[in-house]
Amino acid sequence: MITSIRHFFEKNGYEVCSRLAEKLGMRAKNVRLFFVYFSFATVGLSFGLYLTLAFVLKLKDLVYTKRTSVFDL
Repeated sequence: MITSIRHFFEKNGYEVCSRLAEKLGMRAKNVRLFFVYFSFATVGLSFGLYLTLAFVLKLKDLVYTKRTSVFDL
């Protein structure tokens, strides 16, 4: 059951940890563990940081979309 919940969130999540891990050259699992431990240490501050990063990455994707041709405007 835990595995199916984890797969659901990995599939439908914002991909913040995986994109951040890709930029840093780390494993996504280690970045996710960092967010979990950091959220326990700061009592939820990292959850707000995670949502902020998700929002910023979504905006970046909307602004910097690659167009295949001139007519995609």
